[in-house]
Amino acid sequence: MYFLFNSNKMFFLFILFFSTMISISANSWFGCWIGLEINLLSFIPLISNSNNLLSSEASLKYFLTQSIASMNFLFSILIKMILMKNFEMNYYISIMINSSLLMKMGSAPFHFWFPNISEGLSWFNNFILMTWQKISPMILISYYLNFNYLYFIIMLNLMIGAIGGLNQTSLRKMMAFSSINNLGWMIFSIMISENLWMFYFFMYSILISIMFFLFYMLNMFFINQLFINNMNFMIKLNLLINFLSLGGLPPFIGFLPKWIIINYLMINKFYLLTLIMVMSSLITIYFYIRIIYSSFLFNYLKMKWFKINLKNNFLILTNLISMISMMGMILSTFLFM
Repeated sequence: MYFLFNSNKMFFLFILFFSTMISISANSWFGCWIGLEINLLSFIPLISNSNNLLSSEASLKYFLTQSIASMNFLFSILIKMILMKNFEMNYYISIMINSSLLMKMGSAPFHFWFPNISEGLSWFNNFILMTWQKISPMILISYYLNFNYLYFIIMLNLMIGAIGGLNQTSLRKMMAFSSINNLGWMIFSIMISENLWMFYFFMYSILISIMFFLFYMLNMFFINQLFINNMNFMIKLNLLINFLSLGGLPPFIGFLPKWIIINYLMINKFYLLTLIMVMSSLITIYFYIRIIYSSFLFNYLKMKWFKINLKNNFLILTNLISMISMMGMILSTFLFM
């Protein structure tokens, strides 16, 4: 990997991890804001690449949107400190704080920057953007929840994430809309409990890391590349299993955290939200299957330019993780007995 051999990039990567720790362990809102700012300034050198115009554009867009969100967050906490002497909940200030943090993590309806920026990033940077960069805003939101506002935001995330990915041909944009959809589930899970959010986030991170790793190894960025390239059957199978697991199809382990959330929703009679969550998951599974469809079913030899084989070590690792994913239903059955 490029990052392992570049000391500057490794330095900024370390600061990126360190800044998240500052943000989530701060004992004041100013400390949280400082952590977010360091996080922003350490991520920009990672994504900017002078040889790639798309990366340079992405880094500039990222800086502008995150700066606006940071200004909004700082303004909100200043107003909170000036107007309210004690720690009382104010409806409008909680909306302002929640909105700025939602913009930080690329949630709908503040998602306008997220797919465009993901299009200009490498798979590794996309992985950081879709996993690590969501940790500090998500934990800060849990300190100051506005439940009525967040229910509306969750529904928007689910619908925009599902519908937005339908007309995409770029794998990176598709994964960005998938991330927006999963963000709806994540926000609801952190409203239930932090342990459930950690479990959901951990499962989501593992699943997309496998897929991004495969896309990086195969050098794939668009759906038609899956159609053109002649891949090993085991790679195709790994992609299929992990995509279906990420979509939350019941036999796979990706369904387990979604099952817990749906169970909670049904017990507490959130029937409309349950319906939207399940329907949005079905739509995301549809566009995941569309990605796999071209590589699985089309096997015309005249269309194939070259055959791709990964090294045995990588295949063994991905096969092992796919086996764990397939055994998800068995594991979850024991957990819920």
